[in-house]
Amino acid sequence: MNQQEFANAILNNLHHTPTSGQRELSELIAKFIFSRAEPGQRLTFLLRGYAGTGKTSMISSLVRSLPMLGKKTVLLAPTGRAAKVLAQYSGKPASTIHRKIYMHQAHADGRFRITLRQNLHKNTLFIVDEASMIHGDSESFDTGMFASRNLLDDLIEYVYSSNCRLLLAGDTAQLPPVGTVISPALDERLLKVSYPLKISAFELTEVVRQEKESGILFNATFLRQKLSSNDFQSPYFSLKKFGDIIRISGHELEDALNQSFYTGGAESTVVITRSNKRANLFNREVRQRILFRDGEIAAGDLLMAVRNNYFWLPPDSKIGFIANGDMMEIQRVNKVREMYGHRFADVSIRFVDYPDEPHTELKLLLGALDSDSAALTQEENRKFFEEVIQDYESIPSRSERLKEVQSNPFYNALQVKFAYALTCHKTQGGQWEEVFIDQGYLTPERMNREYLRWLYTALTRATRRAYLVNFNDDLFG
Repeated sequence: MNQQEFANAILNNLHHTPTSGQRELSELIAKFIFSRAEPGQRLTFLLRGYAGTGKTSMISSLVRSLPMLGKKTVLLAPTGRAAKVLAQYSGKPASTIHRKIYMHQAHADGRFRITLRQNLHKNTLFIVDEASMIHGDSESFDTGMFASRNLLDDLIEYVYSSNCRLLLAGDTAQLPPVGTVISPALDERLLKVSYPLKISAFELTEVVRQEKESGILFNATFLRQKLSSNDFQSPYFSLKKFGDIIRISGHELEDALNQSFYTGGAESTVVITRSNKRANLFNREVRQRILFRDGEIAAGDLLMAVRNNYFWLPPDSKIGFIANGDMMEIQRVNKVREMYGHRFADVSIRFVDYPDEPHTELKLLLGALDSDSAALTQEENRKFFEEVIQDYESIPSRSERLKEVQSNPFYNALQVKFAYALTCHKTQGGQWEEVFIDQGYLTPERMNREYLRWLYTALTRATRRAYLVNFNDDLFG
């Protein structure tokens, strides 16, 4: 099979009439796959595409086509939920980047060390979806326990250490990583400056014909066009006669949520808010008024991990570790107790995005559930550490005391939040059938690029229906 035949195979595997952009993209991808790498050359492809432009279908078609050339693929995403979505549309297993490229080992002092695995793949294309979420700065894996690592640095080092190739896919209109204004893994200029990469790039902008009747994608495209033209003035939405995007008031919210939970279930429904404080409020109301749960925590509750945890899963677990953003459902609450100034629950959980994994017994730190911060703050973690280490003050050696702290199950309790309502960053990479978007506090000064990217990202989490809750009249045209 030659280069042109491979480009045609990609288009044939789409199973719909390609757009002009998809035709051009198939030619560029075929050229990328067939091109020879000079010694030391790192061939990289940037595939950027807005919602509804057929980016996912092109990736899926590429994955189905590459075996014709005897080439293998590895599919990766920044979060477990994003990896699940990638696996569903590609028909091939996908993993998180962290679980694929890192290994964690417990050392004699009780601390975990994160190291880069050896890349044993050959003649392989690594495809990373939702690359807009990849941080380009060093990030700590956990406060006080792990050294900082740069995920983008490590991903590139891992892939090219075995002379493989990398395709980074994502949507530049989505929210960038927390604390940044751009998505470094999708920025061609930044990548060329930071790494010795030979980059091919293409951006899909034309909406696929079959998606044009979707009100969700019609409005997402409208928001993206406003972002492209730096037009941040209202209106932001046009509802027309679309049935999949609905404006509701706060008074109508309870009935709509009730119906959504009844028909699709908690795992298919999410409320997206602007802050952890608002998310806490919605989570409280959902548990009390929709699910009729008055207790602090109960069997059936849906949770999201808000910090990486390497303590509770065995080393041979397919999941590897519990990652920030992993969703789980409580199967059983065994015991709730107070220690070290915090409340803890012994529970059995199942991982929502890993249905084949066995139920896991672990401890939850309940304080993070209703905290207005994303997880325990640095000061709260410091106080927690000081409380725990007092238990071992009779041990003369500080290193031995630290070892005991690091193996203390209470100190390693999983930090979680309820997952019925989440901030937009926490939903990124995931999809829900029905999404309720809370406008929150909005003044003319806040109607800027950041807010439009937030709206765009929230809206594109919905696959069946989006509800706009308490939105101002002047946002509609």
